[in-house]
Amino acid sequence: MAASFRPDIQGLRALAVGGVVAYHFGLSGLPGGFAGVDIFFVISGWLITTHLMQEIGDTGRLDLWRFYARRARRLLPAALFVILATLAAGYFILSPQEQALYSGGAMFASAYAINLWLLRWSFDYFAADATSNPFIHFWSLSVEEQFYLAWPVLLLLAAWLRPGRRTAVAVIGAACLASFAACAWLTSAAPAWAFYFSPLRAWEFAAGGLATLVSATFLLHRPWLRSALGWLGLALIAAAYLWLSEDLPFPGYYALLPVAGTVLVLLSGVGAEQAGKRAEWQAFGPAAALSLPPLQWIGALSYSLYLWHWPVIVYAQMLVPDLSVPQRLGCGALALALSLFTYHLIENPGRRAGWLTAGAKALAPALALTGAGVAVAYANAHLAQRNIDPEQRGIEQAAEQPSIARAVDKSCLLDFHTVTPKPCTFGAADAAHTIVLFGDSHADHWSTPLIEAARRNDTRVVTYLKSSCRASRLSTFNTVLKRDYTECDAWREQAISDIIARKPRLVVISEFSIGNLTRDMPAASRTAETARWQAGLRSTLQAFSRAGVEAAVIRDTPISASFADSCVARTLWWREAPSPHCDTPRADAANDTAAAAERAVVTSVPDTLYVDLTDRFCGRTSCHVFIGGKLAFRDRHHLATAFAETLEGPLERALF
Repeated sequence: MAASFRPDIQGLRALAVGGVVAYHFGLSGLPGGFAGVDIFFVISGWLITTHLMQEIGDTGRLDLWRFYARRARRLLPAALFVILATLAAGYFILSPQEQALYSGGAMFASAYAINLWLLRWSFDYFAADATSNPFIHFWSLSVEEQFYLAWPVLLLLAAWLRPGRRTAVAVIGAACLASFAACAWLTSAAPAWAFYFSPLRAWEFAAGGLATLVSATFLLHRPWLRSALGWLGLALIAAAYLWLSEDLPFPGYYALLPVAGTVLVLLSGVGAEQAGKRAEWQAFGPAAALSLPPLQWIGALSYSLYLWHWPVIVYAQMLVPDLSVPQRLGCGALALALSLFTYHLIENPGRRAGWLTAGAKALAPALALTGAGVAVAYANAHLAQRNIDPEQRGIEQAAEQPSIARAVDKSCLLDFHTVTPKPCTFGAADAAHTIVLFGDSHADHWSTPLIEAARRNDTRVVTYLKSSCRASRLSTFNTVLKRDYTECDAWREQAISDIIARKPRLVVISEFSIGNLTRDMPAASRTAETARWQAGLRSTLQAFSRAGVEAAVIRDTPISASFADSCVARTLWWREAPSPHCDTPRADAANDTAAAAERAVVTSVPDTLYVDLTDRFCGRTSCHVFIGGKLAFRDRHHLATAFAETLEGPLERALF
């Protein structure tokens, strides 16, 4: 062990990986555990800057080949082993379509560029479908490797301009401020870029780098200050884990919490390695806590544990969608066992491998390892494509087929930012009657049977649709924009005025059930939110009723525990029936309580009809995703278009 080894940094690694694992394993008590990645970024910035600045100071130059060789032997062997093992397990668990898709992720993960692949698909780290991507966690390693490419060049530039601490502080500080400013701005304007793009995360590494340039002499003789900094830093990290959540705009300003906390803990250990100072610092600072054997053990395993924990929990949730607490603990034990195996047989031997340490000569085997990962992933994608049979291809096509409204013009369902309504008309211009379809994407999926039913009844349909925007007068929080959805409120009021001015024969309303949003709330909060939604729905319906416009509210579709298309495709690949794996208990899926509250509002408003087609999806005990040989839903809660066509008859009888 190096003389400069700091047990507090090893303990910080344990806190970082512990937060990430707790978050991914569903420990609701730590909703901000994902910020553990930010702790890793700061630690990396601190360590790399320390080593590089020391080498520049001693020699006036940097041996870049040696630097990259050290990075390669530290990261490549274990990462490649986990990637290949995850691909192999995926052959038996994932559907061929998923194997083909995520093999692309494995290719980019092998080349440390998966963050760019995720940007290409505008992939939301916090989205529900992220739980099916077994390689998404490699994004942080890609960001780190890309940082390693640029950082030595920046430090050499600072030394070339003018050797010394002040120039380094100015250059690193300028890079840190520029990166943070861009990150804070784009966290709202382009969240995926702020999250995944390495230049916009560079400020977190730079913060660790700047901390290395703080005067050691100033801190060395002030043990009380180091102690206070350390405990304050741990308090900030704890606050980040307890207070942050996926609903907040992250990283942006909120990332300052874990970053500042980590910097303070690192500063509290300055000079601890010097003789005579270690015991004093440990007595007054957080080192005693961070040096506990369990934290040191987890810290040593942190890299392997980070690599393994995510594919373990992803595959486990595919096999058992509703994991119990003991089953999650079992997954944690499996991840630890795999981490121990990888640490002792892959990671540690890789660090000492002579063929990965010999300066420029190490470039060839490092590139060979990277190329092997890319080649295997590429071959796996082609093999998966060949394994897609006609039935699985039909599932894929059913999930991709847009509703009739979006097939004609995808902008008929407005995006989040558009405020001005865009009515879309379907049917003959000289039709005897007009009806309006009004609501969010859950109204849109009814456009398929409604437009055909209306055509057969000499009626045209005009749609007023906006993504994630209910017809009910209810202000909501948008989880993608990470803020109140003010555009929805403005659009809704304009749409209601426009619809009333049209004087249609009927307004058909459907929307994402409030029960889906309140299912995880405490009972008191759920009751209050449901009452607020009932008031909003009543206000909308009364506006139409007072204007002499009849309305019909279609009960929302059930919500499945799994993504229907992926789940059905997997079970077909396993040669098993979809129902046992993919159906959801009616008590969890159908929102009967919310529907009863909705029905109570509808029946209280004159000239308003309630349409309930739930028996088309659900029996007495469970709700189905594969009905009559057809995929019923394209994801967890949107109707698949081919199945929606089969509902034309029931909807026609209810409305016409």
